[in-house]
Amino acid sequence: MSPTVAASAAEKQAEQLRQDGNTYFKRDRFGAAIDAYTEAIALCPNVPIYWTNRALCHRKRNEWTRVEEDCRRAIQLDHYSVKAHYMLGLALLQRKEYAEGVRELEKALDLGRGANPKGYMVEEIWQEIAKAKYLLWEHESTRRSWELQNLKEVCAAALKEKHFLDGSQMEGFVDESAKSTLDQLEALDRVFKKAAEDDSPTEVPDYLCCKITLDIFRDPVITPSGVTYERAVILDHLQKVGKFDPITRDPLYPSQLVPNLAIKEAVRAYLDAHGWAYKMD
Repeated sequence: MSPTVAASAAEKQAEQLRQDGNTYFKRDRFGAAIDAYTEAIALCPNVPIYWTNRALCHRKRNEWTRVEEDCRRAIQLDHYSVKAHYMLGLALLQRKEYAEGVRELEKALDLGRGANPKGYMVEEIWQEIAKAKYLLWEHESTRRSWELQNLKEVCAAALKEKHFLDGSQMEGFVDESAKSTLDQLEALDRVFKKAAEDDSPTEVPDYLCCKITLDIFRDPVITPSGVTYERAVILDHLQKVGKFDPITRDPLYPSQLVPNLAIKEAVRAYLDAHGWAYKMD
């Protein structure tokens, strides 16, 4: 048998094993699916989907180290694999490698948006990013709150001690000294409240929210009329309702949508400063 014929036979056998693995996976027989994908990999190790399929099985079994290994191999073979970057990000989050995990998820999100902005994976990836970034903010917010409270207590104690020392040396001016100290303590309280504002949930500014969903933008696009929408939402409207702008009623087609980079950057800056806004209802 010539090398070409042998290679072709191996490819056909590997593809059949992949289909077998898919069947096992649908029946929740993850061990059998892993065996099938492993055999396919042995025959054709340079096919990235075999690695990501096996990684998905490992994910179902919470075998995160193996998920990471398979996904890294898949990315070596196909740097544009959405599933590989996505599952690698999840595996890194499991190891509490939050920064690197979020970076991988963001790569997956960018790749997913390019391939299919309305796809279910785009929404799923965003949810995981939001969850991870909220946890990061929660951790940092707790640390900042503790540090601010300690610093406030130290400053207040210093002011009270100064008042005590001044009072012992300023007979006849005790009331004035007490009032001055009280004013300083109130000013101190205002300063620390101001310092904690970014970590205090409020309403997200309207200009950062989609006019249809009222949620903070993820992938904003602007129409010729100057209205900004969430990309997946406006594409869904154009497909299911009609080719018109839902606010201005002007004719509108998908090709006319342009990424609103200014709003996208504004959202990024806002979320960096107000991590609580990542929390999903």
